[in-house]
Amino acid sequence: MSSQEIPEEKHLPSEQGDAHHGGVAVADDPFADPGLPVHKPRIQDIDERAAKRSERTVAMLFTLSMLATIGFIASYVIFPVDKIVFIFPLGKVSALNFALGMTLGVALFCIGAGAVHWARTLMSDVEVADDRHEIAAPPEVKAKVLQDFADGANESGIGRRPLIRNTLLGAMAMVPLAGVMLLRDLGPLPEEKLRKTLWTKGKLLINQNTMEPLRPEDVLVGSLTFAMPEGLEEEQHDFQTQIAKAALMIVRIQPDDIKDKRELEWSHDGIVAYSKICTHVGCPISLYEQQTHHVLCPCHQSTFDLSDGARVIFGPAGHALPQLRIGVNDEGFLEALGDFEEPVGPAFWERG
Repeated sequence: MSSQEIPEEKHLPSEQGDAHHGGVAVADDPFADPGLPVHKPRIQDIDERAAKRSERTVAMLFTLSMLATIGFIASYVIFPVDKIVFIFPLGKVSALNFALGMTLGVALFCIGAGAVHWARTLMSDVEVADDRHEIAAPPEVKAKVLQDFADGANESGIGRRPLIRNTLLGAMAMVPLAGVMLLRDLGPLPEEKLRKTLWTKGKLLINQNTMEPLRPEDVLVGSLTFAMPEGLEEEQHDFQTQIAKAALMIVRIQPDDIKDKRELEWSHDGIVAYSKICTHVGCPISLYEQQTHHVLCPCHQSTFDLSDGARVIFGPAGHALPQLRIGVNDEGFLEALGDFEEPVGPAFWERG
């Protein structure tokens, strides 16, 4: 290619960065630090009345958070679990869940909004540039960090504005109470529910197979019959809860074969009634050996002697089966003479 064919370089800037050659400007350093913008003071920085308004706004938000936390706790007491309300546009919702969600949301939102408003209107907003340093800071840098922290705390005004400080501390102290109240979801306190069953004096023993009241002649020697309290129906919503405590085993033993004195006194003509719930982990007992009068739990093979107070003769169960005192009413039906005198099923923390 001849020299005439070489295209002429036109309008290229000089190496010195001629800003006027060809109308193109080139910066000396395209990555130069542009610096920080000029600081503009806020109205709160120059007007103390505006600062007081912001302070009251922040305190109001923190106070609302405390009130919402109190509302969260009160909701647990006021609203029943099964209460349904209509709220537009959500439709039918659980009153308890709606109240808990709204109050906890307001409590957390007000703390966050108050902190943001505090930072944007009252805390120092001067930008500070600092060089990065190695992770292992020398003592003078550590001292500088501590001093910067102290300066920041001073600039935040937390010491000069006790209204904000006190309401913030109150809101932060009360919000965890909402978490404590959530422990209620573990279930209601047992109170006396684990000690009591549906058996009361005069309640008939109902055969679970025929759903008819039991007469003494219905229970044969060597037979095993399961019974439940009069008035308990399978359609009831708490049937499983109640039958798990009130289920009975009815066995007829020759009175001369009963070794335990109290068992004999609490029986009727050799008919004894014991809890069907194993005292190990609560499995239903269903295996009966006629000759020995032993009942066996199918889960872990705990074995009880029904002719000797249902004491444990084998297995991991910790104590004997509770006995129900029974008798016969004027119409000839078997009836309970009271409730069990001890909790049925496995031992629990309320057992005295």
